[in-house]
Amino acid sequence: MKNKFFIPCVLFMAVSLLGGCAKNNADKSYKEDNLPELNIGIDGVYEPYTYTDENGDLTGIDIELAKEACERIGRKAVFIPIKWDNKDEYLKNGEVDCIWSCFTYTGREKKYLWAGPYMNSRQIVVVRKSSDINELDDLNGKTIAVMSSTKPEELLLEGDNDKFPKVGRLYSVENMDIVFAMLRNEYADAAACHEVVAAEYINEFPELYKILDESLLDAKVGVAFEKDGDKELADELTKALEEMRNDGTSKEILQKYGIDANKALEVKEFE
Repeated sequence: MKNKFFIPCVLFMAVSLLGGCAKNNADKSYKEDNLPELNIGIDGVYEPYTYTDENGDLTGIDIELAKEACERIGRKAVFIPIKWDNKDEYLKNGEVDCIWSCFTYTGREKKYLWAGPYMNSRQIVVVRKSSDINELDDLNGKTIAVMSSTKPEELLLEGDNDKFPKVGRLYSVENMDIVFAMLRNEYADAAACHEVVAAEYINEFPELYKILDESLLDAKVGVAFEKDGDKELADELTKALEEMRNDGTSKEILQKYGIDANKALEVKEFE
């Protein structure tokens, strides 16, 4: 009798647990579906920050940070891949609420309404190991490839700024794959971009590239809203990102992607 009684009980408990799990998942799904959306403009091919994995799913550092931050402020993160050159138009037209894709805050503080900054980054220069370019001054008169409408493009176009080299030619192209293809095939003498982005290409061809010790810019990264946008929302997001930095969530996400989290999240850089 014991055995006969025991089996139905186990089955009953299993069904009850499964039913509870299904209900919890349904409740969570219902809750997420009914949250106000935050439409986030991203560069869909900017590994490791925002990109598509082998399963066709959006992933990356900023995707994970955004999902977590949005959950904390009661929003549903909706990611919209955009043409990066037109990011300001997307903001202005209201097609996206913000831009979140390793976007440099430093030097643009007054151009946008910001959430963050939430991370440090270096804008660096990559050359071929066989090159005789060893410091920024060696770039004078050289050809450099950059992604269009990025901070390196802006810095290198500042012809009257003695801090930056006077390049011979600047190629501004659509994405980082093209930038590094130009460098690899010797159409450009150097490439300039975020250090962590460069690492993805250097890891693929470690025998081919080197990073110059001098950086173009030690930068902070943030989330950009239209200048006259929702300040209350931006402040809520800033607070959530700060909490994530303090409770170790951001560090855990960065470490998943092989980032030196202590350096990237150094608090003194955000004061």
